[in-house]
Amino acid sequence: MPDSTDFPFLDPGPLRDGDLTVALASCTPADPVKGWAPSYDFELRLDGVAECVGKVRVRIGESHSLEMYSGHLGYGVDPAWRGRHFAERGVRLILPLAKKHGLSTIWITCNPDNRPSRRTCERLGAQFIEIVPLPPDNDMYHRGEREKCRYRLEL
Repeated sequence: MPDSTDFPFLDPGPLRDGDLTVALASCTPADPVKGWAPSYDFELRLDGVAECVGKVRVRIGESHSLEMYSGHLGYGVDPAWRGRHFAERGVRLILPLAKKHGLSTIWITCNPDNRPSRRTCERLGAQFIEIVPLPPDNDMYHRGEREKCRYRLEL
């Protein structure tokens, strides 16, 4: 995992798909103590709407925990805006940034009972690989989660 002081955060440039803009909100350096990869946090912004309608995070790196449990991508759409494929559209705009960082395979994980997230993975063209148990020392396990679906997306 890259050291937090030497990770080369890149300018993602303008990210837009019709009425949806994916705006860079922050860059978070790696946290080697927690085993977290450096990440970019984006807001999903819709024309004519003041608040952001969702968020997307892309984590850069390769580690067992990242590939098995947390995934390279995380996304969420506020309840009022769900069902309009904003997560899928936002992720598609961010994939070139992951590729610029040398990632050729993206892992996406979600809870097995999260059907909308699973459908997003499928619409992105990600292949379902398996459902894995979370280890008891994992942060998500401490929040009450017990399993993750793993999807692989080839760039």
